[in-house]
Amino acid sequence: MTVRQQELEGPPVSLAERAYTAIQDRLIMLDIPPMAPIDDTALSASLGLGRTPVREALKRLEVDRLVVSYPRRGTFATGVDITDLAYISEIRVQLEPLAARRAAETAGPGVKSELAELADEVADLDVRALERTELMRCDLRVHRAIYRAAGNPHLEDTLVRYDNLATRIFCLFLDRMPHFDRHVGEHTALLRAIADGDADTAAELALVHVTGFEKAIRAII
Repeated sequence: MTVRQQELEGPPVSLAERAYTAIQDRLIMLDIPPMAPIDDTALSASLGLGRTPVREALKRLEVDRLVVSYPRRGTFATGVDITDLAYISEIRVQLEPLAARRAAETAGPGVKSELAELADEVADLDVRALERTELMRCDLRVHRAIYRAAGNPHLEDTLVRYDNLATRIFCLFLDRMPHFDRHVGEHTALLRAIADGDADTAAELALVHVTGFEKAIRAII
């Protein structure tokens, strides 16, 4: 999401928050490649923001493990280390089913209606016709919607962080995944299970989705 898009789509936020969201997006989508040096002056210019909010954003992104800073060397995008996949998956297989179950059990009618509409949108997508960025944004949108619907902000924050790291891996290997459309299509049944209040099915589908992602990546490396 660009800064301008964020202005149009959400409530007013701080300059540092705007910088954080925009830079995070570039890092997740690999628009800033892994291990690339980060020039805060150039980033400030491209975002139309001052260097102070950009630097504040980079400090937050370091906590998120999306950037790393070295004394006297500068700040760099973190590498996409495939050995991290097991660690990320170990956490997600526990927390993704929990979020799906909570969402099915606790989300209100309005939220579940929105999830049902999102399921219909995903079902209607021609996944193979989408550009990589569009595909990744769809994936992120679905997961973010489920995390919010779970109604636990601490769980949401944790899952967003690890989903961001998983998405970088997804972006890196997407072109080599033969059945990525199947992975994206799994969202439809998951969203509908949550919308229907079927907690057991939602949790099971979330687990299958996460483990299937890890297996798909491992099959091509």
